[in-house]
Amino acid sequence: MKTKKNLKNISDQMLFRVSVLLLLFLVSCKNYSEKKEPVSRRTREEMTDVNRYMVTKDRERIESYIERKELKMSESPTGLWYRINKEGEGTRFTDGDRINFNYSCSLLDGTMCYNSEELGPKEIVLGKTTLEAGLNEGLRMLSPGADALFILPPFMAFGLIGDGKKIPSRAILVYNVTILPAR
Repeated sequence: MKTKKNLKNISDQMLFRVSVLLLLFLVSCKNYSEKKEPVSRRTREEMTDVNRYMVTKDRERIESYIERKELKMSESPTGLWYRINKEGEGTRFTDGDRINFNYSCSLLDGTMCYNSEELGPKEIVLGKTTLEAGLNEGLRMLSPGADALFILPPFMAFGLIGDGKKIPSRAILVYNVTILPAR
């Protein structure tokens, strides 16, 4: 009789386990692909307003820096601030051009991030590298032998996340660039 009782307990346990597994399976199979409510127009407008506000504040910080340093700079239609200290010779760089340049990259407060004194000159093929959008645009304004200053707002640099090393989130970058002779 003990064996029949043991078998019944084992059978009950198995039935319970199978029932739990079946229930879990059914719950996990519930259709979660139901359409989620799209981002409302109001939410999109709020996000757009926040973005405009941040761009405006960044622009004010850049203008304050330029005024404080008594710099004479121009702003491109995309928001890149630039000053050509020395014009180069020849035609301006375009996609596919190999460019060697010395540089220093700092934050608005003067904190040095990267420079060619420590890391060596940078060599790139324009349009085929992962340069910051602002630096990419700025180099297109130059020709061999040029020297320039660029100020990149966050949306033209490393944006909301920084570079994960020396450039923090939402950083405005100041680049000094000197184009070296072709090798």
